[in-house]
Amino acid sequence: MQVNKVVLAYSGGLDTSVIVPWLKENYGCEVVCFTADLGQEEELDGLEEKALASGASKLYIRDLREEFLRDFVFPTMQAGAIYEREYLLGTSMARPLIAKHMVEIAEEEGADAISHGCTGKGNDQVRFELTVMALNPKLKTIAPWREWDIRSREDALAYAKKYNVPVAVTEKSIYSRDRNIFHLSHEGGLLENPWNEPEQTMYQLTSSPEDAPDQPEYVEIGFEKGNPVSINGEMLDPVTLFTQLNKLAGKHGIGRADIVENRLVGMKSHGVYETPAGTLLLKAHQALESICLDKHTMHYKDFVAVKYAELVYNGMWYTRLREALDSFVKVTQELVTGVVRLKLYKGNVIIAGRKSPYSLYREDYASFGVEDVYNQKDAEGFIQLFGLPMKVEALLNIDGGGKSRYRQPDYSKFKRD
Repeated sequence: MQVNKVVLAYSGGLDTSVIVPWLKENYGCEVVCFTADLGQEEELDGLEEKALASGASKLYIRDLREEFLRDFVFPTMQAGAIYEREYLLGTSMARPLIAKHMVEIAEEEGADAISHGCTGKGNDQVRFELTVMALNPKLKTIAPWREWDIRSREDALAYAKKYNVPVAVTEKSIYSRDRNIFHLSHEGGLLENPWNEPEQTMYQLTSSPEDAPDQPEYVEIGFEKGNPVSINGEMLDPVTLFTQLNKLAGKHGIGRADIVENRLVGMKSHGVYETPAGTLLLKAHQALESICLDKHTMHYKDFVAVKYAELVYNGMWYTRLREALDSFVKVTQELVTGVVRLKLYKGNVIIAGRKSPYSLYREDYASFGVEDVYNQKDAEGFIQLFGLPMKVEALLNIDGGGKSRYRQPDYSKFKRD
């Protein structure tokens, strides 16, 4: 492959640091690094100096936190998308956004390729490369982990030493992590065996429920058209809102998930996720939908959520189907406006109240106190019609063979005309 300039997704870790000289050595190309600020905080310190010292011609850093929340997290949350019952898709949502900006920078720089540090066994390689295919299919992709001979941390350190790549002399964490404002994931180390209980020192965003405050704390979250907009009545921008809720939920030990998931490439993996604010918002959003959505819309939306989660997990954000599902979800959210009160206590999120000007719940209707709304005598005809298929099948089976699929009645006890 002939390339002149490459845009590299750069984190500043050992792998992406050695990719810089590796690209220059093996492709003879200029390397432009790009880092997306998605809320990694201290992980961004000193990145520019490190990238340049590794051989990059420049480093772009873009603060994408609000775009990430507004355009990726909120739509996915509104859809109710959860992968395999528990994973809230924190990494999955971030990759198409990062790749989108890599494509933009490649076009600005006149680059002809992008590169990433994803391994050949994971999901992220798919998410990056599908996004590039969708946005600019003429850009080439270089994935060093699928090409080079580096197979261990020791190999990478030796390569870094050979090319004078600055590597911080710190103890290597046994865990592989991905962090953004929405979540923090942990893989590897003790988690390689799903029988092992995660050690408490692994967690970084959430307290252990045993160490959480002994007194519950209440918080009210306001929504407008499905989007979270306020905490305890104070209107906040998305980044501030998430930052505050992360601290609040983390203090109470909320947001931990231990998952064995099915990767897109076919293998299972064991990971632990910390998603403090996301867990609160998902619970609150579901509670608000329970009073704002009619039965048929809510039930069908649950089907859509499973497909939406699959698309996001598989890196298919920039597809017509995801856009079509978004259009459906957007309509369902038009009246999802109101306030939800949550009680936070030792890892638990307890619904303590919900209200909306568009609530479909009416106490007088539910209590059947007004006969012009619901006449209880109508239930008899409804039940007869609703159960008619089951009744007909049972009668046919009994008349033909003396018994139904489920039992054999003793008709001697019934009076016959």
